[in-house]
Amino acid sequence: MADQDEAEAEAPEAEEGSEASGGKKKKLIIFIIVVLVVLGGATGITIYMLMGSGDTAGEEDSSAESQKATKPPAIYFAMEPPFTVDFQVGGRQRYVQLSITVMGRDPEAMAAVKQHEPLIRNNLVLLIASEDFQTLQTPEGKEMLKQKATESIQQVLQQEIGKPGIETVLFTGFVMQ
Repeated sequence: MADQDEAEAEAPEAEEGSEASGGKKKKLIIFIIVVLVVLGGATGITIYMLMGSGDTAGEEDSSAESQKATKPPAIYFAMEPPFTVDFQVGGRQRYVQLSITVMGRDPEAMAAVKQHEPLIRNNLVLLIASEDFQTLQTPEGKEMLKQKATESIQQVLQQEIGKPGIETVLFTGFVMQ
C-alpha cells in the first residue's frame, strides 16, 4: 500500500510539472506574439510618418524633390594653366596665382566657355590685375573677385551665344605671395 500511495502522490506532481511547463510555453508564445504586434505597429507608424500624411508639408517636399530631379547635373571646366598676376605693393613685387574652375549646367554653354577660353582668360587676367592686393587678402575681397569673375564670363557668353550660360566661378587654388 505504501508503494501505491507513493505512486499516486507522484502522479499529481508529474501532471503539475507538465502543466507548469505547458503554462510557461503558452506565456512565451503570447509574449512573442505581443512583441511581434508591437514591432509591426511601430514599423507601420514609421512608414506612415516617412511617407507623409498627405499634408501640405509633404507636398512641398515632393515638389522640391521633383525640381531637383529635373535640374541637370553640374558640369565643371577647369581653366588650365592657373592664372598668375603680378602686383607692385609698397615697392615690392607680389604675385597672385588662381586656379579657376567654371561651373554650369548647359553643355552648349560649357562648350562655348572652352571655345572662347582665350577671350575669357584675357578678361580675367585684366580683372585680377585691376584689383587691390590688400583687398584680395580678405575673405570679402575674394568673394567680390569671384562675383566679378562670374559676371565677366557671363558677359562674354551673353555676347557670343546669347545667354549667360554659367552659374559660378570656383577658386580651386588661391595663392598670394
